[in-house]
Amino acid sequence: MLENAGANVFTPRERDTQKREIIVDNDGNRNGTNSLYLEVKSRKARWEKTSLPGFAQRKRIYAEGENPFLDGTARFAQTEKKKNKAFAEWVPDIPETGEYAVYVSYQSLPNSVSDAKYLVFHNGGVTEFKVNQRIGGGTWVYLGTFTFDKGSNDYGMVVLSNESREKGVVCADAVRFGGGMGNIARGGKTSGLPRYLEGARYSAQWAGMPYPVYAGYKGKDDLSDDINVRSRAINYLSGGSVFNPGEQGLGVPFEMSMALHSDAGFKTDDRIVGTLGIYTTDFNNGELAAGTDRYASRDLADLFLTRLRQDIRSIFNTDWTRRSMWNRNYSETRLPAVPSAIVEILSHQNFADMRLGHDPNFKFTASRALYKSILQYICTQHKKEYVVQPLPVSNFAIRFGKKKNTLELSWKGVNDPLEPTATPREYIVYTRIGRGGFDNGVRVNNPFHTVKIEPGIVYSFKVTAVNRGGESFPSEILAAYKSEHEKARVLIINGFDRISGPAVVNTPDEAGFDMVQDPGVPYLYDISLCGIQQNFNRKEAGKRLGESGNEYEGMKIAGNTFDYPFMHGKAIQAAGGYSFTSCSDEAVESGSVALEDYPIADYILGLEKADGNLSRTAYYKTFSSPMQRALAAYCRSGGNLLVSGAYIGSDMNDSQGNREFTQNVLKYRFGNSLQTSGGQIGIQGLGRSLSIPRLPNEQAYPVTAPDCILPMATAFPVMTYADGNQPAAIAYKGNDYRTFVMSFPFESIREEANRTAVMASILHFFTADNTGMNR
Repeated sequence: MLENAGANVFTPRERDTQKREIIVDNDGNRNGTNSLYLEVKSRKARWEKTSLPGFAQRKRIYAEGENPFLDGTARFAQTEKKKNKAFAEWVPDIPETGEYAVYVSYQSLPNSVSDAKYLVFHNGGVTEFKVNQRIGGGTWVYLGTFTFDKGSNDYGMVVLSNESREKGVVCADAVRFGGGMGNIARGGKTSGLPRYLEGARYSAQWAGMPYPVYAGYKGKDDLSDDINVRSRAINYLSGGSVFNPGEQGLGVPFEMSMALHSDAGFKTDDRIVGTLGIYTTDFNNGELAAGTDRYASRDLADLFLTRLRQDIRSIFNTDWTRRSMWNRNYSETRLPAVPSAIVEILSHQNFADMRLGHDPNFKFTASRALYKSILQYICTQHKKEYVVQPLPVSNFAIRFGKKKNTLELSWKGVNDPLEPTATPREYIVYTRIGRGGFDNGVRVNNPFHTVKIEPGIVYSFKVTAVNRGGESFPSEILAAYKSEHEKARVLIINGFDRISGPAVVNTPDEAGFDMVQDPGVPYLYDISLCGIQQNFNRKEAGKRLGESGNEYEGMKIAGNTFDYPFMHGKAIQAAGGYSFTSCSDEAVESGSVALEDYPIADYILGLEKADGNLSRTAYYKTFSSPMQRALAAYCRSGGNLLVSGAYIGSDMNDSQGNREFTQNVLKYRFGNSLQTSGGQIGIQGLGRSLSIPRLPNEQAYPVTAPDCILPMATAFPVMTYADGNQPAAIAYKGNDYRTFVMSFPFESIREEANRTAVMASILHFFTADNTGMNR
């Protein structure tokens, strides 16, 4: 959120969850891959060795005190005002296709320029950055995170040009792709964990910080060093800047710092512990490094607590507690040269707090409150009016345009009832072609946009809202495809919006989270879980209640990517002769998309269900009342409907009206939830044996306990679960319409070839001997 508002953010721990790391360096590559460092000189400029040391990876594992930024060399070239003169290239040999953070390094030289031009070539195109090389030399400088293809190629690389508006030099050293695994040895070995799970102490050493910054205890107390390095790193980076003029450092003008903690403490009566703020005034004669009164940190802490309490209470059914503000001697608020605060946001020992803390909707609300607090503080310091970035758009839909080979995209901006300044003013439409990455986007003034496409290619789109305060989080991702030999059109409806924490256990004797029953649905992914909870005994609150295993430690658990229309669409494309567009379920419920315009509709429900979350704004019913009316009318008009989702039976078994809809219109009823073991669930039918993931993993969201559904009237089972031979899918072939209902998510089928074959069978069922439907 801060970066979407234009802020530069430093994290003292590794920020990238990519476990692989590729470093391309002018001093050569230790890993023996096909990565390349190249230089091209011009008539006026050539690359030369700097007088200062640079980065070089000489070892696989680093010991206490070893600094890789002192082991190599760096290069520099004189600047020119013309384009494409002299440049350096870093071409990585990417081990696996995926997202990688890109970090650059350089030396800050006496005549370095403030606008060094870097180009990142990635799957979505080329993104340009201007880096101020007068500051930040001798460490990793984060540019952004991008998708790269496996292997070494000329559309996956970083280029530094010597083009500049200023007379001086640009400097080239190493470029790092990915976060990597921990490589700092302590106690004779490394952690064996991804670097993003390691402490700040080890990240600081890998980032070239001087030994006193991260090792004040000389290797005798890593815990204390890890706490202190967070503040000392800020001071080292900001040393020599206007906010920390008296200390030597890299000159980066950081304005403030925040430490986000979860506090200890518990209550036995299910009350919220809530948020505590901490600041320090009794240090350095009550002044910060720039001469500012240390009570500025109190103002910052006060803003955090006020916003958190206000926003959480407004959105969640909870009496969120603002505990107090402590003026205490904590290193993370005493040592920083700039205004700082610790936010003890909730208690990780208290069930009532963690019931919210595990919920991604709560994380979004709390994060937005913290972002707004920082925004308000910074703008107040600069005597400027603040504007909050918008909320994500809704009602996203794609239609085929009136002109040949065009798509019409539409959506609705969303106003924030908690923040009147967060009104969307413009929008950015991002495009992905095939399996590539998203481009840099096109800015548009209105909530609609027309795109020209080529037949035979799948296009994907996402939209953000923007205003003077920045850019919102993205919408879901929708996809569309125009067949070169179209025989029918399919509408894909994305109804899988759910994000949630694990299933809640809340009885007089037990409390906690049952990941065996339902591990929840993370927003994109979850890196916070250690393992399955093992102790639920309320009498052991503050002792063993909440203990877990460690089976998920280091696992980046897959969640809702909001990208499933693409997976469904690729299977439709492979069937041949079918075009498709897609839309959100809100667009259907509001009536802005007419189902009757399509002979076939594919309703994605994934892990959607009404799960009793505490948010007043999140509603995840599989078939809402407006959706029931729309689908019933669609079927009466002669449509063909594909539905897939894990909870389409159990979530609709709560009322007579809901049961009548599934039984009378969709032609199934709820049987039971599948109880099985093992890492995957086997499914048989349509001449194939399939599998879907049952346990949390890094590739696809888990389907822990999908429903078993039973056919009604003339409907018949077409797929069964291998364990127990219970129905997993039913088909109905009526006189007026047809349905194909899967009680597991279509996109959870592991192999793409199997998804393709299943979709082809379903489309054949909808169109074979069905005169009048191929419209």
